[in-house]
Amino acid sequence: MEISVAVPTATLLKKRSGLAALIAAAAVLASAPYASAATQQESSKPVVADVRTLAALDFTAGDSPENITVNPDNSLTVSTLGGHTAAGERPALLRIDPSGRSTVIVAGQQGEAFSGIARDRDGTTYYNVVSDDASRAGVWKLPPGGAPSRVAALPTDGLPNGLALDRAGRTLYVADSNKGTVWAVPASGGKATAWLTDPALAADPSGPLPLGANGLRFHRGAVWVSNLAKGTLLRIPVTATGAPGRIHTVTSGLTGVDDFNFLNDRTDVVFAAQNGLNQVAVVHPDGATETALTASDGLASPTSVAVRGNRLYITDAGFAEPHDAKVQRGTINPAVLN
Repeated sequence: MEISVAVPTATLLKKRSGLAALIAAAAVLASAPYASAATQQESSKPVVADVRTLAALDFTAGDSPENITVNPDNSLTVSTLGGHTAAGERPALLRIDPSGRSTVIVAGQQGEAFSGIARDRDGTTYYNVVSDDASRAGVWKLPPGGAPSRVAALPTDGLPNGLALDRAGRTLYVADSNKGTVWAVPASGGKATAWLTDPALAADPSGPLPLGANGLRFHRGAVWVSNLAKGTLLRIPVTATGAPGRIHTVTSGLTGVDDFNFLNDRTDVVFAAQNGLNQVAVVHPDGATETALTASDGLASPTSVAVRGNRLYITDAGFAEPHDAKVQRGTINPAVLN
């Protein structure tokens, strides 16, 4: 079965001499076979209803949202990808309040991109900076009331994407889309180490999608990773020594998958943003998938999702015309999931 997949330009970060530049293609079409994608089913009743735009963003100003966290006061922290022109625009961390008002809390430099975000219990926000500048590339933190500082450097030829903090608040895990690697970083600061490099995390070199490990979450003692190129969701247990256990493929039916999140801390039910298909899917613990939202719900290159109670938040990068970059909010129907 041939499916036309729009490769997200957010993650097609190409390297120019001395700069990290986002290629200004609205969408790059590739034809890629995914036999398992045909098994994805539509829910007979809406899993998510009342989807509406919470905050409209300006794609031309670099406000193409990539990742999202929900704060205790129900405000959101959203990362943006910066410029889509030769001159480039600065990426940012945005605070979006429950009314949809947006405020810049951290601004990056031209040619950079901000990607994954994680939040500690004390309110510290961690975020990835993608840059060709070795003094800038890596994981950064923003403490409450403080100034941003770098926690650890990462290679400039990598593409740090998904980011998560373990339950103890000691280790940050970073999905590297270029290197097929998950990095481990001490939250207190220090050297990043390659926690796991594996073909399951890499892109298929013969395939049309050039990016592997993408979204990443720490959930119930395991690191979960999505692979955009292979359409897979992986679960990697963290052993008692902190080493990676055996990789388990939860599903291989997520064509164009970007980032994802869990319904709550007690279940393995997943909401996954399928950037290439303009969909959000539900992945059940047995690996079965169903489509929850589509372009008819206003999706526009969804890059990530976040859940708080019965609220689902979606970042839409707006890669394709008319570049409808925004953050959406919907209501989850738990009875349908159960």
